[in-house]
Amino acid sequence: MPSILETERLLLREFSFNDVSFIIELLNSPGWMKYIGDRNVRTTGEAIRYIQNGPFKSYKKFGYGLWIVELKTGMQPIGICGLMKRDYLDSPDLGFAFLAEFQGKGYAYEIAGATMEYALYDLMIPKISAITLPNNFRSINLLRKTGFEFVSDFCVPVTKEELQLFCMEKNVSK
Repeated sequence: MPSILETERLLLREFSFNDVSFIIELLNSPGWMKYIGDRNVRTTGEAIRYIQNGPFKSYKKFGYGLWIVELKTGMQPIGICGLMKRDYLDSPDLGFAFLAEFQGKGYAYEIAGATMEYALYDLMIPKISAITLPNNFRSINLLRKTGFEFVSDFCVPVTKEELQLFCMEKNVSK
């Protein structure tokens, strides 16, 4: 499958149905459950529906979505990164998650930065949002390091979940 972009160590590509077992593993990992929440994806059928109704639907509707992050060497999926359009935000939202064994190695920073460049300058999206739980310090640090600025505390309208909202806008001098 062709990649969307590549960095020194990573490739970013669209989901495929070959990613089903990886998605089951990632969406049931302790970090995902703690910071993102249970998506009730335990079986092959549920993973296929997740891919169809999430990433595939987003690619078709918006031209972007969550993408698979894989190591260049070995083409092993290690996480996801990409953009989501949420009804309650005025701009696409950067999302990312990695399996525990690939955290703390700079992969998230590497691919998040490249994804932001791609979103702002290739997709021509002028503003990107990011939301995170207030106690997700690793994500908050990554967002700040990548160039996001804290905007405000934020309450998701339907769930009433308390989050923090960050934004990054296109640098017109670039």
